Amino acid sequence: MATVTPSDVIDGVAVVAPDIHGDERGIFIETYRRSWFPGGREMIQGNRGDRRQGAIVGLHYHLHQADYWYVPFGQARVVLHDLRTGSPTDGATLTVDLGSAPGTPGVDHDHRGIYIPPGVAHGFAALTDMTITYLVDGYYNPADELGVAWDDPAIGADWGVTDPVVSARDQSNPRRSEIEPAWQPHHRLRTA
Repeated sequence: MATVTPSDVIDGVAVVAPDIHGDERGIFIETYRRSWFPGGREMIQGNRGDRRQGAIVGLHYHLHQADYWYVPFGQARVVLHDLRTGSPTDGATLTVDLGSAPGTPGVDHDHRGIYIPPGVAHGFAALTDMTITYLVDGYYNPADELGVAWDDPAIGADWGVTDPVVSARDQSNPRRSEIEPAWQPHHRLRTA
């Protein structure tokens, strides 16, 4: 059975260490199970992204959508920041490395995943060439695709890359202090 560890930095975030079953043929891993997240909604869409070393994606956030991320190939530095007004961890930043250590693709892969609730800004840096898969509990909705500056000093993200490649969209995101009130996430109490 997987080990689900709630974050002690950001309320509602959980890191999953799955069981890995292997033999001479290879490995089998259950990378996601809805029952790992009591109170979570059903994940209804799966996505995949391939990124080159040095790329940064984010910081993005949603008012209504949760994500579950898994890195099957390469290594990503995941950065999360709690934007939710009223959250006991409002303003906290969490950094987690997922995937294989640089230079050892497929070796020492931790196979952990991370659950990200609505209102928590999320992004990642490709520490190596990498693939990320993410499940979401809502279909793509451009009105719920929001962002905050990846390099905002108030967030203090350590991306782990020296020459980041960042999209024009992510370069134009506002700083946390500039988020308009209508787009400010609020903390929701979880129900069991």
